[in-house]
Amino acid sequence: MELIVLLIIFFIVAIFVVSIYNSLVRLRNQVKNAWSQIDVQLKRRHDLIPNLMETVKGYMKHERETLENITSARSRAMGAETVGDKAKAEGELNGAMSKFFLVVENYPDLKANQNFLSLQEELTSTENKISYSRQAYNDQVLFFNNKIEVFPSNIIAGMFNFKQSEFFEISDPGERDVPKVDFS
Repeated sequence: MELIVLLIIFFIVAIFVVSIYNSLVRLRNQVKNAWSQIDVQLKRRHDLIPNLMETVKGYMKHERETLENITSARSRAMGAETVGDKAKAEGELNGAMSKFFLVVENYPDLKANQNFLSLQEELTSTENKISYSRQAYNDQVLFFNNKIEVFPSNIIAGMFNFKQSEFFEISDPGERDVPKVDFS
């Protein structure tokens, strides 16, 4: 009789451990999926920038430094590996793009160019998708990290070496300021 009770207890504990382990794996995969959604939007953004630069080159002959800053920031953003590095590089790219759009204000013919307006609209749409994807990623990271930290799943997470995921945060307080961009 005692053996049966012990087997039942062991079976219940095993089911409990497997259940927690599986939920941790699901959450980790959801974090990976959310990150891949950000990555897709960032790639789209990175692909749009060269087209935008080609459109404005003829108009902005005297703004070479601005265009080079964007190209350099884009390269750093594309080469970033970790979430923190990616967030920092994307913040730099956002700053360079904000300065670019401020300079565009000095070129009324460019602001009226249909190709430029179309690319600008695509970039705006992509920025909105990136923002949404970042929020969704951070939500998944929060769920995953909470699961890793709370009892009793923290024991299972420790046994199977689950590590907390990094939030996609803006590291420079100055980057939190919303840039003023006027497309009219």
